[in-house]
Amino acid sequence: MTQNIYDNETFFEGYSRLARSVEGLNGAPEWPALQALLPDLRGRSVLDLGCGFGWFCRWARQRGAAHVLGIDVSERMLARARATTPDADITYDRADLEHLDLPAGRFDLAYSSLALHYIADLHRLISTVHQALAAGGSLVFSVEHPMYTAPARPGWSVDAAGRKTWPIDGYLDEGPRTTDWLAKGVIKQHRTLATYINMLLRLGFTLTHVEEWGPTPTQIQSQPTWADERQRPPFLLVAARR
Repeated sequence: MTQNIYDNETFFEGYSRLARSVEGLNGAPEWPALQALLPDLRGRSVLDLGCGFGWFCRWARQRGAAHVLGIDVSERMLARARATTPDADITYDRADLEHLDLPAGRFDLAYSSLALHYIADLHRLISTVHQALAAGGSLVFSVEHPMYTAPARPGWSVDAAGRKTWPIDGYLDEGPRTTDWLAKGVIKQHRTLATYINMLLRLGFTLTHVEEWGPTPTQIQSQPTWADERQRPPFLLVAARR
C-alpha cells in the first residue's frame, strides 16, 4: 500500500499551512503552467488522482466539467474535501493508487498534481489510467522533478565560485528515497526523466508537452527567494493524449 503520510498528524498539520493548502490552486506557483496544458473541460468527465483537499475538482466543475471523481488515500484530506464541496457532481473516493481499478473509457481527462512520485508501481497505475481514458482523452500531471527526488543529501552546497549548487546523488539509481519533509520518514519514488517519458510512450500515449518547470522572472520579482529554484527545476509537468 502507498505510504499514507498525509494522515500522519504532524505531516497533515504542516501541509495544511502551506500556501497551496490555504490558497488553493493560486497558491501553487506551477499552477499557471499546468493550467495551460488542460483541455476544454465543458461537458467532460474528469479524474483527479491524489485529489487532496479537492481544489482541482472544484475548479474543473467551475470550468464546466460534467462530473469529477477525486481519489486519495488520505481520509483526512478527503474529509476536508467533502466538507468544502457542496456539489453532487463531484465524488470523492478513498483508494490506494497502487491498486486502483477504473472502468474502461470512462474519463476524458486524468489529472494529477504532485502525487505520482509517491507511487512505487507507477507502470500499473498509468496503464490503468490509459484504459480508463476515452479515445483522444488527456493525461496531465506534475511530479517532483527527478533532479529533486534524486538527492540523498538535503540542502544547498556552495561551489568554489560561491555559487549555490544542488547535491545530486545517484541520479540513475531509481527506487524509494526517504526524506524528512514536514515529518520524518517520507518515502518518495525516484525515477529518471527518461523513465517517465518512455513509460508513457510504451503504454500508448502520445506526448503533447513536457516542461521542466521553474519560476518566471515575474514570479521571482514578487517572491525573490524563488530565484534559487532556477538552479534546478522543482517540478516536471507532462501532458499526453490517449
